[in-house]
Amino acid sequence: MQKPQKTYWQIWNMSFGFLGIQFGWGLQMANMSAIYEYLGATADKIPILWLAAPLTGLIVQPIIGHASDNTWTRLGRRRPYFLVGAILTGQLMANFLSNSGGAWDNAKKYIEDGHEGGKGSDAHKAAVIGDTIGDPFKDTAGPALNPLIKVMNLVSLLILPAVITLHPHTGARLAIAGVALVVLLGAIAFSKRKTESMDSELPAAVKVAA
Repeated sequence: MQKPQKTYWQIWNMSFGFLGIQFGWGLQMANMSAIYEYLGATADKIPILWLAAPLTGLIVQPIIGHASDNTWTRLGRRRPYFLVGAILTGQLMANFLSNSGGAWDNAKKYIEDGHEGGKGSDAHKAAVIGDTIGDPFKDTAGPALNPLIKVMNLVSLLILPAVITLHPHTGARLAIAGVALVVLLGAIAFSKRKTESMDSELPAAVKVAA
């Protein structure tokens, strides 16, 4: 079997994805030690916690790689695993965002009831900041991932025949991708449009009376 050659844009796409991974790794490197210490880990235990993720990767990645190398479908060997990984990650993020936002909200209410110093204390100030972050987590970001996962599943099933039949036709696949991009940009532009308030349609006398 001849090894397929990667195009320039495929290599650029992979490099751009690796750049995002490096940003995430940098944020983790900068903040996780302080978080571990805050959660009660001693200085001699923090290096062990840092080794947990790489050691887990040494165990999990060969298993996934072996399964992927022995997977032969019309979609290829990698795409099914990418799809499953994206769905599972979305589910975990939805649970994390919803639960963490609710926990911050409950912590603020608990302190306002008189615990941990009550209102005006440093704990209450920290809880207010946490609740400010938690509100969009539990009200928008977390619940929004649920329809995203459903749409991802639906689109994957609907586009599956086109992916299989149009695999050798690069022009048709690029045309579909272009139409999808135009629809996406149109949806974004439609969501950013300016809307007039309901007060603008009321007579001037009604506004004064209000």
